[in-house]
Amino acid sequence: MSLPLVEPDLSLLRESRVLIDVRAPVEFAQGALPGAVNLPLMDDDERHLVGIEYKQRGQQAAIALGETLVSDGVKAARVAAWQGLLERHPDALIYCFRGGLRSQVAQQWMAEAGMLRPRIRGGWKAMRRGLCERIDSAARQPLLVVGGLTGCAKTALITALDNGLDLEGCARHKGSAFGRHPLPAPSQIDFEHAMGRRLLDLPGPLVVEDESRHIGTANIPLCFWGAMEQAPRLRVEMPLDWRLAQIHKDYIDDLWDVYRYQCGEWLGWSLMRKQLSSSLARLRKRLGSARLARLQRLQQLAFREHERGNRQAHEAWLAPLLTEYYDPMYRYQLEKHPERRFLHVGDWDSCLAAAREWTAEARAQHSTAASQG
Repeated sequence: MSLPLVEPDLSLLRESRVLIDVRAPVEFAQGALPGAVNLPLMDDDERHLVGIEYKQRGQQAAIALGETLVSDGVKAARVAAWQGLLERHPDALIYCFRGGLRSQVAQQWMAEAGMLRPRIRGGWKAMRRGLCERIDSAARQPLLVVGGLTGCAKTALITALDNGLDLEGCARHKGSAFGRHPLPAPSQIDFEHAMGRRLLDLPGPLVVEDESRHIGTANIPLCFWGAMEQAPRLRVEMPLDWRLAQIHKDYIDDLWDVYRYQCGEWLGWSLMRKQLSSSLARLRKRLGSARLARLQRLQQLAFREHERGNRQAHEAWLAPLLTEYYDPMYRYQLEKHPERRFLHVGDWDSCLAAAREWTAEARAQHSTAASQG
């Protein structure tokens, strides 16, 4: 029986096709393709044993051991899992690390069970290469960076644009000491894949938020980070009360909504308190012991008031956190880079309008250059 192949075209990801990743769970955890579901041919222990056999006795011995380990009831369970997914997603595709033996075996077993589905030629490795190349090419696109003090709703501005790339969303982190998301952070590979996937829909000028190279546990790829450093900028400036309301929404209201949804009232509240307390404690070196102790007392009072229904009590520690920590840190970064040019400095609405105007001009310039070329 001829087993069909599809080329490792990134359009497969744009189509939001479900992908069957037949690699072992440990490989999947290190990084998968967007839209992939891990239904492995071998589990971690089986893969480990087969790998040892391959090193000691060669490929044929490794294949024979794999067939012994994954046979009878084990094989039937793996095939049933693939069948269950294909019943829900009949256009799913198959891949392994290089699109070789494992995905071919899985594909053969599916075909024998009446499910003939293509596998991706070159597998995970070929598709990852394409996503990384997309990030490299995006670094050569026109780029605008949006900066401003903490609480200026820069992420909301990015997501309001049809050409905004939300790097914090890709990293599942808000890019600050209090920015950890309740859900686990992606691996570096998964962060890059999420970034590359989003860039597939953004072929023209890009707008991103001003970030350090590190967003939580993720690192912005060096080529793209270098482009961000050289790009023109906007700076959002909003009053303190406005910014305080924004970080209250980000750090308290939105965080509580996620924890409550994921973990329920009691456990969610306990985990949220722990996260906020730990985040504040990590600032000891920058705040100093005395200032940290004062903010910790205010934070604990706010927790007690929150339990009584007064969420606004958090402003007692959030306001000095802005004025005594985040604002001086941002102004220091401005002074450190006097060479950076700002195309526009203004309030949120004017910066949104300026980003759209810059985008229109950049698109017009690209259209003119293409027609002349």
